[in-house]
Amino acid sequence: QVQLVESGGGLVQAGGSLRLSCAASGSIFSISDMGWYRQAPGKQRELVASITSGGSPTYADSVLGRFTISRDNAKNTVYLQMNSLKPEDTAVYYCNAKRSLFDFWGQGTQVTVSS
Repeated sequence: QVQLVESGGGLVQAGGSLRLSCAASGSIFSISDMGWYRQAPGKQRELVASITSGGSPTYADSVLGRFTISRDNAKNTVYLQMNSLKPEDTAVYYCNAKRSLFDFWGQGTQVTVSS
């Protein structure tokens, strides 16, 4: 099993910034991609950004140019730097890690952006 613990969510005004962190522990060998998803009330969970073990990122169009994903393999941690936040970024953000055919999820952290 892989355990993922997120931190860094909170309340911020539009235009502000937040940094999310996700630390992985447990059976972390062979983890490939790590990433962040989000789910707003009444909406499906969607990919925000992901990063390969080699550091190649992928972003949703809605966050391109505003969010930056990074990864520290030595610390088994993935980060999401969120700048120029908008009210529509309000959601629960979930950390994800992939290992072989399996997906592992964190418990989620709330991000609320006020207008």
